[in-house]
Order: sequence, then C-alpha cells, then structure tokens
Amino acid sequence: MTGNQITSMYLTLYNAAQSLGWALVLARVIHHGLQSRSLMGAYAAAGYLVRLLQLTAFLEVLHSALGLVHSSTLYNFLQWLGRSHVLFAIIAQIPEVQEQPPILITFSAWALSEVIRCPYYALTLMGMCPRWLTWLRYTAFIVLYPVGALYGEMLVMYQSLDPIKRQNVYSSIFKWLPFDYHSFIVVLMILYPCLWLVLYLHMFRQRQKKLSKKGVVNKRKTQRPKRID
Repeated sequence: MTGNQITSMYLTLYNAAQSLGWALVLARVIHHGLQSRSLMGAYAAAGYLVRLLQLTAFLEVLHSALGLVHSSTLYNFLQWLGRSHVLFAIIAQIPEVQEQPPILITFSAWALSEVIRCPYYALTLMGMCPRWLTWLRYTAFIVLYPVGALYGEMLVMYQSLDPIKRQNVYSSIFKWLPFDYHSFIVVLMILYPCLWLVLYLHMFRQRQKKLSKKGVVNKRKTQRPKRID
C-alpha cells in the first residue's frame, strides 16, 4: 500500500467518523427539541459530543499544514478558532448561556453543515461523490454559515456579556492586560462580521471554482480528488 493510499484511507475514515458524529449531534438536538417542545437545553443533550468533535476537528488544520489536503491552513484555523472560542471559552464555562435558545440554533447549523461537508469529502476521496452532493456542499453554506456564525455564535457572545462582567470571567488570565475578557468580547463582536465575511467570500470563490463547467471537467480528470476547502 502506497503512502497516498494510506493518506486517502485515513482521510476517508476521519471524514466518515465526523459525519457519523455530527449526524448523532443533529439527531440528539432534534429529538430533544421535539420531546421538550423547547429551544432550550440543547447543550445538555449534545454538548459533550459537540466538544469532542470540535476538539478533534483541529486535525483538519494539521492536515492542511502537513500538506495532506489542498486547503488553506489559515482559513481552516480561523474557522476552527471561531467555533472553538464560542464553544469552549463561553458556552462550556458559563452555565447561564448553556440553557439559551441560540445554543440549539448554533449546534443545528454546525451539525447540518458538517453532515453535508464531511460525507462530501469522504465520498470524493473514494471517487463516488454524486454531483448533487457537490452542489449541496457548495450551496448550503450560503444559508448555514450566516445562521451559525452571525446569528448563533454572535448571539451567544452577546448573551454572555452580562454573566462575564458579573462573574469577572478569566480575570486571572487578563489581569496582566489593559483590558478584561468582557472588553475582549465586545471588540470581537465588532470585528466578527468582518472576519466572517473573509471566510464567506472564500467559500463563494470555492463554489464558483467547484461548480463551474471547468471545475467539473477537472474533477473527472483527477484520479484521486483533492480537498480544496
């Protein structure tokens, strides 16, 4: 077995595992919402699994940095960092935020994007990706990215401002800095739409490349499809 075959097998298994994990997250969130008839409590239903999947998603940054995939290390890192900050630094640490409706919306948007994205990569590596899934991969983000980031993540940050200030969260970390974590979140919220727009426009460029006739022809000519984003 060659090195390329081993890499392809590893990436296929990784994306298959992520697909199953995020599908389970989506199932748990939907089941909880239907059972409780409420938008609250999504973190208790799926928070542990989301944390595990997001932690292992750092491997995608390493995949790019090591050249295992043809994607931007910077874009992968920025996307991972944005989600991870909201998940680990805010949601997981502030109980008042965990019960809020934006958590369900955020988790749902993340899960929906991943149950499309990861199967696309796994099937592409196997040379079995249907054209409709390619179209869905580079189209669904148009709705899911704004919902997950601009509505879900930013609303989570906004709702965390009061408990962060009241509890002086991460005061030991920020005591050597001329600002506290509350001020950091305020500035981050101002910059967030700009940072998000960079990723969003990058995805539109990838969409044009992948869904154009030239992109389809190139894909057919490639023996082992490479991951672009």
